[in-house]
Amino acid sequence: MDKDSVLIHILKSKGTPTLLGGDLPFRVINDNKYISPLSAEGEVREENLPTVDQAIHTALSGENKTVILIGSEGSGKTTTVEKLVVDWAKGVHLQNFEYVFHFRFKDLNAHEDALSLETLIQRCHQYFPPRSMHLVVQKPEDVLFVFDGLNECKYSLDPSVLTLCSDPTQVVSVDCLVASLLHGSLLKGAAVVLATRPTANLKFLSGSQVKVLGFLKPQRKAFVNRFFTDAAAANKVLMHMERTLGFYDFSTSPRFCWTVCSVYKPLIDSGGKLPETLSQLFVDILVGLIQTLSVSQAEGTELVLALGKMASHCSVEQHLSCTKAQMYSFGFQQFLTSVDTFLRVDGEMESDTSVLSFHSQLIQEFILALSFFLDKTMYTSAEKMLKKHEDGTKFLDVFLSGLSEPTQRRPLENFLGEFNPDRVKDFKQWFKSSSEEALQGYNADKHYGCFRLLHQAQNESLVKEIINSSARIGLSYGSLTLQDCVPWSYVVTCLAGTKLLNLYNAKNLTEEMAEVLAPAMSLSLKIVLKSSFLSTGAVPHLASALNRGITTELDLSYSPLGDEKLKILCTGLRDCKIQELCLQSCDVTEESCEDLVSALTSGTSQLCLLVMSFNKIGDQGFAKLCDALHSPHCKLRELQLDGCDLTEASIKVFSAALRSGQSKLKKVILARNTMDDSGVEALCISLQHPLCKLQSLNLYTCELTGACCSHLKEALMSEYCTLSELELSVNELGQEGALLLCQALRRPGCPLEKLGLTRCELTLPVFEELGSVLKSGTSQLKSLSVGLNKVGDQGVKHLWDAVAHPSCLLEELDVEMTQLTDACIEDLCTAIRASKTLKKLEMRNNSLTDASIPALVQVMQDSHGMQEMNLKYNEFSEDLFDMLETCKKIIY
Repeated sequence: MDKDSVLIHILKSKGTPTLLGGDLPFRVINDNKYISPLSAEGEVREENLPTVDQAIHTALSGENKTVILIGSEGSGKTTTVEKLVVDWAKGVHLQNFEYVFHFRFKDLNAHEDALSLETLIQRCHQYFPPRSMHLVVQKPEDVLFVFDGLNECKYSLDPSVLTLCSDPTQVVSVDCLVASLLHGSLLKGAAVVLATRPTANLKFLSGSQVKVLGFLKPQRKAFVNRFFTDAAAANKVLMHMERTLGFYDFSTSPRFCWTVCSVYKPLIDSGGKLPETLSQLFVDILVGLIQTLSVSQAEGTELVLALGKMASHCSVEQHLSCTKAQMYSFGFQQFLTSVDTFLRVDGEMESDTSVLSFHSQLIQEFILALSFFLDKTMYTSAEKMLKKHEDGTKFLDVFLSGLSEPTQRRPLENFLGEFNPDRVKDFKQWFKSSSEEALQGYNADKHYGCFRLLHQAQNESLVKEIINSSARIGLSYGSLTLQDCVPWSYVVTCLAGTKLLNLYNAKNLTEEMAEVLAPAMSLSLKIVLKSSFLSTGAVPHLASALNRGITTELDLSYSPLGDEKLKILCTGLRDCKIQELCLQSCDVTEESCEDLVSALTSGTSQLCLLVMSFNKIGDQGFAKLCDALHSPHCKLRELQLDGCDLTEASIKVFSAALRSGQSKLKKVILARNTMDDSGVEALCISLQHPLCKLQSLNLYTCELTGACCSHLKEALMSEYCTLSELELSVNELGQEGALLLCQALRRPGCPLEKLGLTRCELTLPVFEELGSVLKSGTSQLKSLSVGLNKVGDQGVKHLWDAVAHPSCLLEELDVEMTQLTDACIEDLCTAIRASKTLKKLEMRNNSLTDASIPALVQVMQDSHGMQEMNLKYNEFSEDLFDMLETCKKIIY
């Protein structure tokens, strides 16, 4: 096969580039400006995505010789397949093929007569000698067919409605020939590369599918650098393009990148202002196109209105193209000679068989929005117009929002006349009312839609008017994409800040997203990134935002940071306003504790609360954190270390820090650590020290026994002890240990106000002693939890008697699962009526029945002090739920 003839055929001039249609493939290839789009082949991370060229070569080297490129309009499919043929003809790639035949479906559609494969190849590739056809037939594995534009195929490829052929000499219809090639019955063993937009015919084909993503940011950078010869201009264009347009999905389209650069270039050369929104970009494009036509204002308006009718038809009917007859019905008669400025024309314009279509969905929707504002005839509301086109448009509301602002539409009004003021007013009324309604609800997608329109309008006062104090903008915006980040950040910036930036469950916060959100982060008092995944590149932007911002709370719990990302984050924590930091279950180890210490002791740290629970920092990591407690610069007042693999070894180091005189810690949670009784003994030494300021200690399920209670008793008896909260639940303290604690509670001046003894193997004598302590007049206890201790009505009766006593100060009492029955109700009701302090009673998982309900409802309705009684999971029947419902203070 004559490869030089193939090159001439594929690279010969075919039309001229248009501002809307993009550069021509042959020019891209000839001018050495080709950049292979990326593909989404396989499950790979974004930074490792293969190029489409690589994906094609990989697929063709496998057993399945059919490769299907699927991509949106302008994603680079046509240029890619033509480059594929050029590379073969130049001897660069695919040299295992002797013959390569390139077809376009829009050309194949024109062949309506029956013909053989040999005739079809001869018609489309006149340079191919007929005498070589027998070689193609003999060795089909040496043949590669390249088909472009399957979405333009006007016939079905359903094999069930076609009679496929296998004889290359057989004369059949073109649809039969193409289907037979693609289904493998004709020239079985030949390879096929097929390019298409998503289309219904794909379901009839099998092969390796390669999704064409187009250009991500690195490819856009390479493209801009090749487009602009001046490096400074290229950098300016790239930065502006990424800031204003790079977050849109269609910015990955090489065609769109070419259009943007083509618009930017004269503006850069003349020192003009670059467009700030998508609407402004298309305003500049349309102004440029109208100028080339040299039409009057009236003619320009008439042309746009005709284009608007076509756009509406294509949107509502879901048609990509229109016939010449339809164009006449839209009012194009006088514009047919210049319509190719705006539209793509397939076929000869003089022919009645020619069809016309918009170059892109974007320009179609922009024209539709523009025609809505220009039309001064019959009244149509914006709401009805949007409803009519909702299935066929994606950016119509965006363009309406942009064009409703005078500064953005003014350049077009200079050429087309003033917009219809009634329609502008109507759209703005719809915009405000729909936005206010959306922001009152909990649908995050509707919030995103509102933010997107506000960003497109670029009107700061409008943002403040719509997002007022009644707007509910504290929702979780964790599902947001890059396309959502830009308008959300814009809105926060216009509002000069927000109380809460809730990004809960952000599954993939990329570097680009974090970079865009950084201004909003720096203006947020609280940032929630709970259960989120931050890329490594995103963390520096978060750190920088913290460093320069006003954020006082950061929640990263259940986000798999790991040590590497936490080290980066700590660079922002050293000098910021963060007071509360939650790193629970963040895959942090001992390795990054040193960086946390550096942040805590920086001299500017404001950190008061640090949550490190459920990270495997171990004794060594905790020992490092204890170093910070010795520093006068450390301001920590609360430290949560639940389930951090700590043992008594690090507790001794911690105890020393508590009495150092520098520690400001008032609350510490050490639950679910195996510290044993000896660890408690070490802590109690500090609890008796005059320099220890600890007020709250949580030792929930720390494998303690009654042996530790003597040390706790000694500490609580100390005049220097400041402990007001002590959580000892789920430890086997037993009767002997609990009675020792009761002795401490009797001491006048014992500071303990809250005590947790749930499931501590307590006995009847313990409950009797607790009741006596509560009535003693010396106890300060306001909250007591003794659930999951099986003492029954007899044991808990001592507590009811205490609650009724005037010296008892209890406000909260938890007796869940203590085997209570209806027999306790009389004593319980008496206690509630007599108590002046009790507010909350926890009685879940007991054996109360329907017989108890009337008395409980009555006493709760009569009580002014009681706020809540939890009766869940008792033995109530649904028959009395209505009675329980009459008292809102009862949870059942």
